[in-house]
Amino acid sequence: MRKSKFTEEQIIAILAEQERGMSTADVCRRHGVSSATFYKWKAKFGGMDVSDARRLKTLEGENAKLKRLLADAMLDNVVLKDLLGKLLTTPQLKRVAALGAMSDHDISQRRACRLVSVDPKTVRREAEPDNPEIRKCMREIAATRRRFGYRRIGLMLEREGIVMNHKKLRRLYREEGLAVKRRRGRKRATGTREPMPVPDGPSKRWSLDFVSDVFGPARRFRMLNVIDDYTRQCLALVADTSLSGARVARELDRCIRLYGRPETIVSDNGTELTSRAILEWQNETGIAWHYIAPGKPQQNGFVESFNGKLRDECLNEEVFDSLSHARKVLGRWRHDYNHHRPHSSLGGLTPAARRSLELVGGSTPGALARHQTLDYERVRLSK
Repeated sequence: MRKSKFTEEQIIAILAEQERGMSTADVCRRHGVSSATFYKWKAKFGGMDVSDARRLKTLEGENAKLKRLLADAMLDNVVLKDLLGKLLTTPQLKRVAALGAMSDHDISQRRACRLVSVDPKTVRREAEPDNPEIRKCMREIAATRRRFGYRRIGLMLEREGIVMNHKKLRRLYREEGLAVKRRRGRKRATGTREPMPVPDGPSKRWSLDFVSDVFGPARRFRMLNVIDDYTRQCLALVADTSLSGARVARELDRCIRLYGRPETIVSDNGTELTSRAILEWQNETGIAWHYIAPGKPQQNGFVESFNGKLRDECLNEEVFDSLSHARKVLGRWRHDYNHHRPHSSLGGLTPAARRSLELVGGSTPGALARHQTLDYERVRLSK
């Protein structure tokens, strides 16, 4: 709307001339306005003096200011509703939210920063790439080791010569969205938990247990896991549709030929492990056999921990077509577990490395074959 060249005081003075007796046509001709404009002024300012006009002007200004404030408040309310439910816990997320508010609602940068509670310098400055090479290596490791957390990924990076602060490693791990969702198992029985004494050398105590899975059209198969409690090494991972007590005895004889004779074997009270074949094998070999209390799997915690890793990192990640396919996958995973996978309870070492450190300069009592015969496999499969 074009602003009038007359002020309110001048308009009231013109209307006063017409009220003093001058004709409307003469007033309009004298001041150069049309009769329509004159009557519009009369409808708005008729009967008012200069003080009333000034007061009206002040009220109009205040009314316009209140309208602008109301419009701004309503727009701020709309912007905040769009941000409702979004996590704005880091400067990066706040920067993205401020840029989105500026583009979606056509508001100024300063106003968007005030609504999001972020410093304008954070929005103006372009984010520099933060360790792209390390992030790429972390993604590559997480792509093949999908159940590894940031600590174990950090150990894998150290093997490649990348060493960093654990807090920075965790930040990069979370920013890349590599956090592993915890898979919770069944509830364990509650009760008194006495710590199991840790053996002081390899082949001192073994633990064994069974795990089951399926292949093909819901065909079930079982796995026998034998663990050295000191080195955490998987001595045997046998898969078959049926594992009797006699088969367990034969597999234990094979492990003794490869790794030496243990002093004690720990297991639960399963029917295969309390069968006549196992009892006869105990009498023949003279190896002490310790059965845990019924319903107390925590007393056999070493092999239970191994079963959880096997289930989480291998069985839940694979779909087996046949028994032969399952044996191949389990064999590769066992070799990776023993020779490449860092173990947190061993200070980041692998079970094979821990066993090698313990056996340097010595010999395993009763062993007919040494573990070093697998060196060629380590070289071939570590690429």
